[in-house]
This record gives sequence, C-alpha cells and structure tokens, in this order.
Amino acid sequence: MFSRITGIGSFLPGEPVSNDDLARRGIETSDQWISSRTGIRFRHLAENGETSSDLALEASRRALAGAGLAASDLDLIIVATSTPDYIFPSTACLLQSKLGNHGATAFDVQAVCSGFVYALTIADKFIRSGSHRRALVVGSEVFSRILDWSDRATCVLFGDGAGAVVVEASEQPGILATALHADGAHHGILSVPGSVCGGQVTGDPFLRMDGQAVFKFAVRVLAEVAEECCRAAGISPADIDWLIPHQANIRILEATAKRMKLPMDKVIVTVDRHGNTSAASVPLALDEAVRDRRIQAGQKILLEGVGGGFTWGAVLIEL
Repeated sequence: MFSRITGIGSFLPGEPVSNDDLARRGIETSDQWISSRTGIRFRHLAENGETSSDLALEASRRALAGAGLAASDLDLIIVATSTPDYIFPSTACLLQSKLGNHGATAFDVQAVCSGFVYALTIADKFIRSGSHRRALVVGSEVFSRILDWSDRATCVLFGDGAGAVVVEASEQPGILATALHADGAHHGILSVPGSVCGGQVTGDPFLRMDGQAVFKFAVRVLAEVAEECCRAAGISPADIDWLIPHQANIRILEATAKRMKLPMDKVIVTVDRHGNTSAASVPLALDEAVRDRRIQAGQKILLEGVGGGFTWGAVLIEL
C-alpha cells in the first residue's frame, strides 16, 4: 500500500502587508533594506483573535474539496505548528472539532519550519502501515504573535498562513521517498526561549535568531537531505521537475539550488509575497504552483524544510 496527495488547499489572512506598510507602522526599515537582503516584499498578518486553527480550517476545507471528501471521511489529522492556539488541547483537536470530525486520530507536530515535511512523512508511515487510509496534513502558523516588533532583523521576515493536503491510501505510489533529521545541539541559533510557569512568562517569549548561522546551516542541510531523498527514490537531483524549499529567504533558496546544480526556474518561490510562514510555507507554495498549473500530473516535486531545533527533512512526491 502506498500514499498519494489527492487534495491541496491554502489560506492567507487579510490583505498583503508591504515593506512600506511596516515602515509606516514605525518599524525602522524600508522596502529596499528588506527586499535586498531577503527577497521579501509582502506578508499576511492575522487579525487579533485569529488563531492557527482558524487559518487551518480554511485551508483544510479547500483541500477536502479538492479531494472530493467530507471531514467525516478522515481517520487521521496532523497539524504542524509552532504557534498553537493553546498549550493544550492540540491545535489538531481544535481543528477536528471545527471540521465536525469525530474519532479520527489527531495530534500536533512541532518541528518549526520543517513541521509540514515531518507531518507529511508521519502521515505516509501511518498509511503505509495499513492502520489509516485518509489523512489531513496541515501547516498553520500565526508567527506574528511571537515576534519582537522592535527587532527589525526578525520581525520583517515572517508572515501568517496555512496550507493543507489530503493524503489517501493508493495502489500507485505518490509519496516516493522521505528523509528526516534533527540536531538539538544547534537549538540556540533559532528559538523562542520562553515558557509559562505559575501564570507568568518565564524567559524570553519572542523569536530570536542568529541569521548568519542559520543561513550557513540551512543551505548545507537542505542540499544534503535533498540528495539523500533522491538517492532513496533511485533518482538524481537533475531528475526533479520542481523544488519547493521552505520559503525563508531568497538567498537561501538560491544558494540551495546552486549547491544542487538546479536552475532557479525549477524552484517554486513565494517568499516575496508570503514572507516566512514557517510550517505553512511549503504547502502554501505547493498549492499556488498546482493552481497556476506550473506543476503537472506525473512530475516529481521535492519538498524540503529546515527549522529551529534544528530540524530538517525532505519528501519527494508525484501528483
């Protein structure tokens, strides 16, 4: 038994917020400063009270419609998020309730920007085992809630959004290979080093990042895990039709493609309009490229992510 993606959906909250909009809000920055360093020109920001499960709900409805399924058909729901609605219950359980599903296995995955790749790999394993047949896999984030808006080195990079896929059991393979890794020794270069104790925030509740260290680490491991995933599928990186990396920074995307010897016209890029949406970035980009028909049936698409932890991974799929 294999697994295939049969439906894809995404959702971005509100209207696009430009770099100039951020400058007008009092952040000491400019469009030239942000775009020249990151390639980012716009991002979407959730309204007050709009949660990860709210964004996930809209993306999930669109993915289910694409698959021709009802929420009641699902027997597995996995949400990748670093910005859950609550400490508990999981965002997956809250999404399950909003969808009206009862009884499906539901849980969250916390692997930050690699979260969707982790969650998709987990769903593939569940389906291949024969224990489950129809999974909803979601990446959903409201990173605007954990940003220090006085720190222009980080606050301009991120946005909010959600992407979802339906994965079903199939006689024909659709998820061709996967590879996941982590190394907690690097946790200090990207983290939100805070928690809640006794009703108070302890530590630092905002995202902190060593940008140069993240860049060097990300480019190396994204290229390595892509090659590992291709080897597992018995192909070379040159056989990939499309590369969809985590949308963090255009320079990381360009350096990864160069290291893999892939032209940039094989790389799906949405970071310019979405910013870094963490676990949502890969499914958002996948949905856009399917909807605009760049991605065609039978093509090989490599999805990959890298994020705080440090975590990284790749999934090779064919739609």
